[in-house]
Amino acid sequence: MNYCELKDCDIANGIGVRVTLFVSGCRNRCEGCFQPETWNFNYGQEFTEETARQIFKMLEPSYIRGLTILGGEPFEPENQKVLVPFLEEFKKRFPKKDLWVFSGYRYEDEITVEGVHPHCEYTDRFLDLIDILVEGRFVLKLKDLTLKYRGSSNQRIIDMTKTREGGEIVLWDESGSSD
Repeated sequence: MNYCELKDCDIANGIGVRVTLFVSGCRNRCEGCFQPETWNFNYGQEFTEETARQIFKMLEPSYIRGLTILGGEPFEPENQKVLVPFLEEFKKRFPKKDLWVFSGYRYEDEITVEGVHPHCEYTDRFLDLIDILVEGRFVLKLKDLTLKYRGSSNQRIIDMTKTREGGEIVLWDESGSSD
C-alpha cells in the first residue's frame, strides 16, 4: 500500500487534534474529488514498518485525540490488507484514542466499482476497529461547505460503536462533538 500524506496535528478530519494518514488508490473516482492524484495506487510512498513506527510516535502525546484514515480509499481491498494489522496494533497501543475512517463506499451497500467489491477477507475486522465512519461517495452537485467532516449532503457520519451495539445504523450525534 502507498500513502500520499501523513499529518501529525490535523484538526479538520475528526474531533480534536489527530494524526491523519491519506492512503493512495481509489476506484470510486468521484467527480470533483479534492485529491484525484490519490486515485493512483502507486502515488506517494510505500507504507512500511518505519511508517507505522512514525505514526505510533506521533500518536503518543496526550493531546492527540485519535487517528484518521482517508485517501484515496481505505476500503480498497489492497489497502485493507495493510491497514487492518496496523490498525489492530493501533488499538492495542492506544485503546483510549479513537479511529475515524473516511470512505466513498456506503456501509450497507453492495457496491462494485470496476468489478471490485470492497468487501474482502479483512473488511469485517476493519469495520470492528472503526469508531466513526464517514461514508458515501462525494457528489459534486450535493457539495455543501457548511457540513462538518464531509463534502456533500449525501454522505453520512456513522457512530460505529453504537451501530455494532444496536445492530442497526446509528448516525453520529454532531451535537456532542465538542467533547
